[in-house]
Amino acid sequence: MGSTLSRRTFISGVGATAAGAVAGGATLAEQPAAAATPADRFGRMFPGLPPFVAADSRSRTALTDIGRPGGLLDARDPLNEGPIRLITNPELSPRNRDNPFHTAGTTFFGQFLDHDMTFDTTSRLAVPTPPESTTNTRTPALDLDSVYGGGPVVSPALYESDRIKLRIESGGRFEDVPRASNGTAIISDPRNDENVIISGLQAAFILAHNRAVDLLRGQGVPSNNLFERARQLITWHYQWIIVNEFLPQVSGHGITQDILAHGRRFYRPEPGPAFIPVEFQGAAYRFGHSMVRPSYRVNLAGNADGSPFFGFIFDPAGEGQADPVDLRGGRRARRRFIGWQTFFNFGDGQVRPNKRIDRNISTPLFNLPLGAIASGEPPTSLPQRNLLRHLTWSLPSGQRVANAMGWGALTLNELAPYGMENNSPLWYYVLAEAELIGDGIVLGPAGARIVGEVFIGLLQLDPRSYLRAAGAGWRPTLPAQRAGTFGMTDLLRWARVDPASRGQ
Repeated sequence: MGSTLSRRTFISGVGATAAGAVAGGATLAEQPAAAATPADRFGRMFPGLPPFVAADSRSRTALTDIGRPGGLLDARDPLNEGPIRLITNPELSPRNRDNPFHTAGTTFFGQFLDHDMTFDTTSRLAVPTPPESTTNTRTPALDLDSVYGGGPVVSPALYESDRIKLRIESGGRFEDVPRASNGTAIISDPRNDENVIISGLQAAFILAHNRAVDLLRGQGVPSNNLFERARQLITWHYQWIIVNEFLPQVSGHGITQDILAHGRRFYRPEPGPAFIPVEFQGAAYRFGHSMVRPSYRVNLAGNADGSPFFGFIFDPAGEGQADPVDLRGGRRARRRFIGWQTFFNFGDGQVRPNKRIDRNISTPLFNLPLGAIASGEPPTSLPQRNLLRHLTWSLPSGQRVANAMGWGALTLNELAPYGMENNSPLWYYVLAEAELIGDGIVLGPAGARIVGEVFIGLLQLDPRSYLRAAGAGWRPTLPAQRAGTFGMTDLLRWARVDPASRGQ
């Protein structure tokens, strides 16, 4: 199955047999109404659409081939050039283009959001599993339970003895998440220690909460109310960032505002509770994997000689090292802190971009360390894992989803060079749509609508969110560079992890 011809035969032949001809795809109105999905289970956004392929050995082989190292999706970054030159000389990797309108931090904030609303610990890759039978161990709400866990009573290990502030420790020069003696992070979601950037975000939210406690205590809020008031304050500002900064960046300002003004058309769990649809969890929201750079400048002066610390996101050479040369998590060392001026725009000219949303995935993601995989099991190619997840959830093709949404599928000519003209895996289709319609800057119409509607829907269906509890007229109250709004740079300043607070 290694050739384009064999992939083409598989996708258009086997796929058409299993799922039917895409051109005659069902419209949304023709789909049966979905039964209410419990909040602690996964569900479907398009329950009437059939799987794009049968989950058999032929399908597994073909999808594994599509996602293999050096294959169709590999950006073929010249890793021999080293982590610094791949940043300073992006022309060395012409397939893996920078996104001039996103900062490098967009990728990791998106990963942080994913870990706040979805965690599947039971389903197996390529083994068909009903989503409704699979437990989501995160709450399907943007409530920072990945930071707060079950709260001070249920998750006391995350908290100081006062059961109001969260635990935080030192990483040498700066903050680090709490760790056991073996280096394991003491946090609600272990995935928030997969890499140093996501771990740094976790630490920043811990510090933001603790400073909110001090603020409210100074305002006279009684101790028995301090935790909940501080959690609400930080959570609402976090939700504001999602709606007003993150979603416009990835889905586009127009679609975000259209959903807010005119409602959701496809993610409609009412009257039941909110849930995470597998079309989002297993495909559309994985667009962020395409934004990951092969390497990053972690900070400006982390090394012992005062020089910047650069590293590949993952590098096999880092395996077993106490202070790895790459950016994997699970380690504490003096240089393993984040200089946020690289990841978000503080106006000092130091910010760096992420990569475009397209069909070119950075080469290090084809060889993940097992520690970065929640199950600890191969395959270690992230694209292979994404594609095999389509078999787990029996996901429909991207063409069928686009037709059901009324957008019209990408044309044969647009997808022809890649051998998936009629029947593309939904994740691949979302990437192709972003590349061909949005030039990799933002998601295309189907991907943008799925992502935007799920995020906004989760907030609209959560009685504790700012959109429900305070309404669209609520405005942030914490200090910000621009009055009446609030962004990630403001949150990092509030947490005192920004460059100015560190004297950088």
